[in-house]
Amino acid sequence: MTNSMPTAAELLGSRRRVLVTGGAGFIGGAVVRRLLKESEAIVFNLDKMGYASDLTSIEAVLSELGDGAKQRHQLQRVDLADAKAVREAVKAADPDLVMHLAAESHVDRSIAGPGVFIESNVTGTYNLLQAVREHVEGLSGERQENFRLHHISTDEVFGSLGAEGRFSETTPYDPRSPYSSSKAASDHLVSAWHHTYGLPVVLTNCSNNYGPWQFPEKLIPVVTLKAAAREPIPLYGDGLNVRDWLYVEDHVDALLLAACKGASGRSYCVGGYGERTNREVVECICSHLDQLKPDGAPHARLITRVTDRPGHDRRYAIDPTRIETELGWKPRHDFDEAIAKTVQWYIAHYGDKKL
Repeated sequence: MTNSMPTAAELLGSRRRVLVTGGAGFIGGAVVRRLLKESEAIVFNLDKMGYASDLTSIEAVLSELGDGAKQRHQLQRVDLADAKAVREAVKAADPDLVMHLAAESHVDRSIAGPGVFIESNVTGTYNLLQAVREHVEGLSGERQENFRLHHISTDEVFGSLGAEGRFSETTPYDPRSPYSSSKAASDHLVSAWHHTYGLPVVLTNCSNNYGPWQFPEKLIPVVTLKAAAREPIPLYGDGLNVRDWLYVEDHVDALLLAACKGASGRSYCVGGYGERTNREVVECICSHLDQLKPDGAPHARLITRVTDRPGHDRRYAIDPTRIETELGWKPRHDFDEAIAKTVQWYIAHYGDKKL
């Protein structure tokens, strides 16, 4: 870990009420934990508590912080697809800042059943925008001036890169999967509500996140847990698809900076300088497991090629120059350090539990 970051309290300033959608998810949970630990803000955690939702990490932080913090965390069990419930939740939260992370996010699931992705990511975002628009119109003075809705999205909306170049804020949208197209639609809705209705918004598009507490359907936890249990490790196609890996705590740094310091209507791309092929990531995890569980070594023997995912984008990479130069963000973890920490966490948390 290298450079320092302002605390959540320093960034929030006078903002005292924060609504986080998807706050029981992987990235949302990391945001909620940071807000609870580093500020006195009341955090309204709006989450439908679906299959990937988990409050365990938040409950652990609340136990450490005591009763005062427990009163500052307000769970709103709401599905964004329910417009009336969303409107009531926003009214109850009366937020100074909304961080919109709730989304269906697993590409394979979107291929098998795209309808829920349209309902959650597109209709859900529309319902939130309408509720927040009404809320902002009722604010005045400093609260209205400082209000932001921060919409958190993905680099997958930009499509696929060749061997050269990186995504930036000016890259044309070219989504290839039901998941990425639903996120692209939500990005466009947020931008339209800014330009048409004057809603104060900030957008961010991030690369692949990893770290503790990620639901075990994504690459890094899947590989770690299957290898630890000595099960075949699935690797799509030739394993040469490239992703830009971003440690979740570095992403939280960027999210809080963008939400609190970003210019209204501005978008920021967030990447971790962590380009690796899927095969390199899998082999790196196996190498760490060889040290942690030498009786199962070499774990790389478990790597098994499986049929490639339909429409599997070849390469993602992000140029984070804008957020670095305008907001002073830099990732504090390098991949080799953070992946070791992540693998150790999954082994400690799950042991040899089978998926």
